[in-house]
Amino acid sequence: MGLSYLEICGGRPLDGELEIQGSKNAVLPVLAACVPGEGVCTIENCPDITDVTDTLNILRALGYRAERAGGTVRIEASGSEKYEICGPEAVRIRSSVLFLGALLGKMKKARLPLPGGCVIGARPVDLHLRALRTLGAEFSLTEKITAVAPRLHGDTVRLPYPSVGATENVILAAATAEGHTVIEGAAREPEIDELCAFLCLRGADIRRLADGSIHIRGVRRLGPASYRMRPDRIVAGTYLLAAAAAGGRVFLRGCGGEGLEALERALRAMGAVWRKTDGGLEVCAEERPRAVPYLETAPHPGFPTDLQSQLMAALCRARGSSRIRETVFENRFRVVSELRKMGARIEVNGDCARIEGVSRLRPAVLEAADLRGGAGLAIAALQAPGRSAVLHTEYLARGYEDIGRDLCLLGAQARIRGIRCTDETKEKEEYSELQRCL
Repeated sequence: MGLSYLEICGGRPLDGELEIQGSKNAVLPVLAACVPGEGVCTIENCPDITDVTDTLNILRALGYRAERAGGTVRIEASGSEKYEICGPEAVRIRSSVLFLGALLGKMKKARLPLPGGCVIGARPVDLHLRALRTLGAEFSLTEKITAVAPRLHGDTVRLPYPSVGATENVILAAATAEGHTVIEGAAREPEIDELCAFLCLRGADIRRLADGSIHIRGVRRLGPASYRMRPDRIVAGTYLLAAAAAGGRVFLRGCGGEGLEALERALRAMGAVWRKTDGGLEVCAEERPRAVPYLETAPHPGFPTDLQSQLMAALCRARGSSRIRETVFENRFRVVSELRKMGARIEVNGDCARIEGVSRLRPAVLEAADLRGGAGLAIAALQAPGRSAVLHTEYLARGYEDIGRDLCLLGAQARIRGIRCTDETKEKEEYSELQRCL
């Protein structure tokens, strides 16, 4: 038991550089893709985040050998006959649902609890089940999802919405199914193509056509492979938005901005300078950002919902009025009440939020309610002169290796602090004292 929080002394511009960790949203399906087939899979530049730790524990519980040495993970993908996931990890993380397609591809059956993750919306799994039924799977739903597919076969899967998870589940199941599968309306996020690239290294036959559809010819077996994860575009976008919000310069080594074209347009509209070099990507901002009159989130290539909270925080001090419409997850505005504690002027009407920029934010004790909302609060704290604290860093640890370390490398005064308590009463007292001090 204990209270962990991110302490930030804000009100100063950034100036620094760092190398971005491997992609969270890509590595989780890649780890699930180690299940079907045989041999050792080696994943380099694997981020050291709790969602990865939970995924490795799921693999171990299924009987696979999963080892980490620094940024490299090795998965021994043969030998296990288990098909049921029982551990608490599967409830904690949303990506556990990807083992549905992976286990169906290997074992022709699967059983797992309904997945968890951040509470940012309903995120039902009906699209996953409907798509996998097209390939021959049958399901029963109680407290768990139970699936059987005596014969997985190729077919045309038409997704009514470009769901990233449903697209990934179909790819994982179809890679070793009989025949030819076509996914129409497939998600276009770069993480989908990274999953396909990894599976192709293992011997899969997967192609994306110019119209966005994905074609998969099932193969009998998948073999070993070594793969290096690309930089996390959402982590990169978080730090680039931090530069636009707090001012100064941020340079991301080895990051070319792939998959962030919508963010580039938004940052340029805010007055930031976006510059690509041979060594990476640089964003500079010399003054308060300009308002963004209207922006809405959308599946790729639209503005990513995973950067919406961070953008909102960066616009709290913008000159003028900004409006954001959230079209992907209905609970992405949970961060608003915390931003208001800092003096932000935000009005929410349904799926739209209007942000009236203020000249100054004040420091506060803030409570993160989800991963990306916590990152948004960190950006807000960078803009507020004085000491702020973002509580519940367990959310941040799901997607950021060490956000305190990274912000320091970018020139901020930030660190993760912890209060160790022996009982709940003492923890509440420490929490109250923290609020009083800050």
